[in-house]
Amino acid sequence: MRWLGQRESDNVDDRRGGGGGGLLVGGGIGTVVIAVIVMLLGGDPSDILNQSAPTQQVSEAPTGPQPDDAAAHFTRKVLGSTEDVWTQLFAKEGAQYRKPTLVMFRGVTSSGCGTAQQAMGPFYCPLDEKVYIDLSFYDELSQRFGATGDFANAYVVAHEIGHHVQKLMGIMDKTDALRERLSQRDYNKVSVRLELQADFLAGVWAHYAQGKSFDFDPGDIEEALTAANAIGDDKIQEETQGRVVPDAFTHGTSAQRVYWFKKGLKTGDINQGDTFNSREDANLQ
Repeated sequence: MRWLGQRESDNVDDRRGGGGGGLLVGGGIGTVVIAVIVMLLGGDPSDILNQSAPTQQVSEAPTGPQPDDAAAHFTRKVLGSTEDVWTQLFAKEGAQYRKPTLVMFRGVTSSGCGTAQQAMGPFYCPLDEKVYIDLSFYDELSQRFGATGDFANAYVVAHEIGHHVQKLMGIMDKTDALRERLSQRDYNKVSVRLELQADFLAGVWAHYAQGKSFDFDPGDIEEALTAANAIGDDKIQEETQGRVVPDAFTHGTSAQRVYWFKKGLKTGDINQGDTFNSREDANLQ
């Protein structure tokens, strides 16, 4: 992808300093929960709220050049592009887009949803309306999942911003309210629909950013599709446990994730992203 003079967002809390500073009391996270979230992009951190854990060091802002500065500048540009697109789309509906903060960190830091750890992968916390990302996840996306290239990384950020859009639209609050009313099995189905919609919204961003924030290079779309495909529940379950358990899905199959991203990219129409009531992807394998 070729940037077209895209600005870098200032809505970034950079905590990548190596020395650490201050203290935090993080939410305790069981190893099973970590094992699930680490594999799944956009994991819902509210599952780990109100738990206790040992106090840990918080990273400080970097004081000099960092080895991942190129990734940081890239992330700021993607964030800036999402701000431009969603500000315009919200304005068309007579609404105001409230820009989220993106937190860059290394290893561990605090969040409104408890402790943020590198192993969790990128996530959105609806309680403080911030996106958290350890930039080393880009390397994991490439090396572990085989999803290489700038556009694959941009998809990661755009997916998490999609969750913020859901928060502003009241969708995330409605789904969270279902937690105590549904069984885990039934709520997993709701979670899948929430994640697929975030994939759709990432596609909507790409639809409008093309030609304004960046130009696609040949293969850029394939990079994002590779990323979406690689982190489907079915692929991850097969890799980690050797079998697929649909009732345990929380993000959707690889085919579903690719489908909804492509639909958002093609249509750019937010009204066509009702993944909760649509079952047009039901027969995808």
